[in-house]
Amino acid sequence: MIKISIVFGVLIIASVCASQVMAEDLDTLLHGGPPRSAVPLPNPAHIPIVFPRDMKWAGEGGEFKAPLFGDATKPGIYGILIRWEPGHNSQPHFHSTDRYIYVVSGNWWVSSSDKYDEKTMYPVPAGSFVTDIAKTVHWDGARGEPCLLMLVGMGPVVTTHLSEK
Repeated sequence: MIKISIVFGVLIIASVCASQVMAEDLDTLLHGGPPRSAVPLPNPAHIPIVFPRDMKWAGEGGEFKAPLFGDATKPGIYGILIRWEPGHNSQPHFHSTDRYIYVVSGNWWVSSSDKYDEKTMYPVPAGSFVTDIAKTVHWDGARGEPCLLMLVGMGPVVTTHLSEK
């Protein structure tokens, strides 16, 4: 039941994101603020909103993450945004729990090979939904353009790199 709830939640959020991505560029998605409107912002006690310019990005090596909700290291649902810069990839690894990913913008390049070989990478275009199955090897990144992902999962999650096995 929890898995169905997570997938349903991701799909709802993803459909909202998809309609916005069609009209917005990556810079707006990453740095935008409140739109101009004659209507005031909703009461933040009822509807808290975090605009892109206020998200807290952290990372290195071409992979950056911004937490949306929850904590991947603690029990419960969590959500993060992941931004891959062109030419950067992870190394083969796997996770202890399923993870659900919506490609917000760009092409996300993925491979299920247990060896790092860029010729095995497959492009997953914006608007696609991917399930990252627990305990299955994969690696990912971006090639000629940045890639923005929304990921939802259940914590705690442990990531194991093949070199650690």
